[in-house]
Amino acid sequence: MRITRVLGAAALLFGLAVSPAVADSSPSPSASSDDSAPTSAGTSFRTATEIEQGQQATASGSTGDYLYWSFPADAGQRPTVEATVKLPETHGSQTWQIDVYDGLRRRQACQYGAQTRTAAPGTASVDLACTLRTVRAWSEQWANDPLPGTYYIRLTVVNLTAADLGQPVSTSVRVDSKDIGGSAAVDGSLAKPLVPGIGVMAQSQEEDSTKEAVLAGLEPDGGWTSGWWSDRWVWTAVGAMLAALAGIGGYTLTRGTGRPSRVPPGA
Repeated sequence: MRITRVLGAAALLFGLAVSPAVADSSPSPSASSDDSAPTSAGTSFRTATEIEQGQQATASGSTGDYLYWSFPADAGQRPTVEATVKLPETHGSQTWQIDVYDGLRRRQACQYGAQTRTAAPGTASVDLACTLRTVRAWSEQWANDPLPGTYYIRLTVVNLTAADLGQPVSTSVRVDSKDIGGSAAVDGSLAKPLVPGIGVMAQSQEEDSTKEAVLAGLEPDGGWTSGWWSDRWVWTAVGAMLAALAGIGGYTLTRGTGRPSRVPPGA
């Protein structure tokens, strides 16, 4: 009976710990479609159109244009950028490419996805995708790891015939993220997310100045949550409790029933 109670308590603690961890590993909910989705794109990093994760942003342009959008990504998220380019009815072979840059304007490698695709003559549209590495709360200065902050999307054609240059196209872009959870946690965090204008704002606050910095207007749902806490702490605590329960169970099984009745007390 004692062993049964010990194993039952261990199973209960394990079940309670698994619940938040499973919730962290589920995909982020997509934002509902509404009329607030952007219908234009910027032409540079400074004029990039801000979009929220889960929004379907659209824009019209011409072949040869550079189209820019920006979105926020926090630690523990693995963003996936998807883009669709609708081409004219008549066109030659075209190669389109989507690039993603972090808050320091460092180009981030795609973990997987069709980042570059060639549309054959007469193709109605071309689909692109780029899944980034998981955003880390902290990284070494020499590393190129994704960090919390604003990310930039650049969509453009990289190869086409001269006759197709300047033809009208319509584009759509969407960003979704999967929350990875404590498996991507690191021992450290940035003082501030890599958001345009964050350094100017901090300096203005230190100098007690009335000058206001122009910051990116979007941030993740619930704010920037990068920090020391992650569900890795839950698993560590549960592991310690299970180890203690295993020690108690092992002692209960091996200690025996005490002194045999046939052995006198003084022996």
